[in-house]
Amino acid sequence: MKTKFFNIIGVICIICSLAACSDDNVSDLQLSGDCMVEYIKLDNYEGVINLPSRSIVVRLPEVYETSAMKVTALTLSNGAVCDIQEGQTLNMDAAKVLHVKNGDVSLNWTLSILHDEARIKQFVVNEIYQGAIDQVAKTITVYVPGSVDITSLVPTITISDNATVTPGSGAAQDFSKPVQYTVKNNSAETVYTVTVIAIEKPKALFVGSAPTMNDLDMEAKTACQWMLGNIPNSLYASFADLRAGTLDLSECKVIWWHWHVDGGVDGHDVFLAKATDAMDTKNELRSFYENGGSLFLTRYATNLPSFIGATGDDDWTTPNNCWGQNEDAAEVCNDPWSFYYYGGSENHPIYQNLVKGDNATAIYCTDKGYHITNSTAQYHIGTDWGGYDNHAAWEARTSGKILGVGGDGAVVAWEYPAHDGKGGIVCIGSGCYDWYSYTFEAGYTENFHRNIAIITQNTFNYLMK
Repeated sequence: MKTKFFNIIGVICIICSLAACSDDNVSDLQLSGDCMVEYIKLDNYEGVINLPSRSIVVRLPEVYETSAMKVTALTLSNGAVCDIQEGQTLNMDAAKVLHVKNGDVSLNWTLSILHDEARIKQFVVNEIYQGAIDQVAKTITVYVPGSVDITSLVPTITISDNATVTPGSGAAQDFSKPVQYTVKNNSAETVYTVTVIAIEKPKALFVGSAPTMNDLDMEAKTACQWMLGNIPNSLYASFADLRAGTLDLSECKVIWWHWHVDGGVDGHDVFLAKATDAMDTKNELRSFYENGGSLFLTRYATNLPSFIGATGDDDWTTPNNCWGQNEDAAEVCNDPWSFYYYGGSENHPIYQNLVKGDNATAIYCTDKGYHITNSTAQYHIGTDWGGYDNHAAWEARTSGKILGVGGDGAVVAWEYPAHDGKGGIVCIGSGCYDWYSYTFEAGYTENFHRNIAIITQNTFNYLMK
């Protein structure tokens, strides 16, 4: 009986609540208006409206001042208003958010500009030979070995977003004469002149065990690509090429070996076991060095000097403190990484024109959000390990000159100066010296990492003298 009573009361309450509603109590919210930006122009350049993303992009010539752009046209949905008006001047150096309202409905639209860039960003011949691009002169120079047939080369071309290039990427070309490539992107057009030069006598080599540059690991390949694009008359060569004598090295000034191994190369014996190809070529490398050729050795390649006579007859003056991670499991830099000048080395030619940070004694190498294997081949200094009680003892035993140290004083960069007709050798074993990050954290900005290329360019300039 009690349940039936409560059910009756509930029904009566529902009827009363329905009866209380009337036309006099309808909500006064105005929710029927549209908030569309239907048309907009900045400095008479029309915006392209994307409804799903509520974004508007105004395309401009490649070089165009955007700090004071006038809204020369603006059409909204019937009855809508916006927080900007036709005739208003906007600073479009950064994107703007437009707030459009119609009654009690509102939407935000993102307004941005896009320059019509028409550039060739990368030019690679036969997937091996990297072109050196001069964006001012609009020229591209590619150096290939003298044995390559330049009458039929296939370029792979990377261009600006939304652009086209003619002749197209992947189309075989005869480069016995310079070839012009035209890049177009809406209002922008750029013509590049590409010249391929067959090198009989390279000025610089990047060496490795791989038969071609494309077969290198990504760390070494990235470094090699930089060299081919920035050091004139430079080539990649394998250790097998050196042993076979297929290259004329009579004008070669510098050989660079940047050697990455996942997990690291820890010590003399491990180096001998893993660097078999280089060890099979040590006589050729020693001859090059003793006849005045210079070497640039980075990462685990810094073990080499002891095997070609640069440190005397003691084969055991190889880095005594080495480690590294796998490339696909590299750690993230939560802050910029650096090593440090040593004993006035800030004035050394390889450190000129670096991007500076807050610490004047530091050589900054990475940025926050960069993934690094921390591949290190250094010399621990101290009486606890034996061999190198202090920095002076290290220099006396190795015949080297310290150029950089880690935070604990370990020797991470050094050189064997040219002497008695022999070439100079620069070694960088710091884990901070890193070319390739398999990914980047959100918000990553390239700043200090530019120092890797600057140090490398400086080193080539220094050794080539």
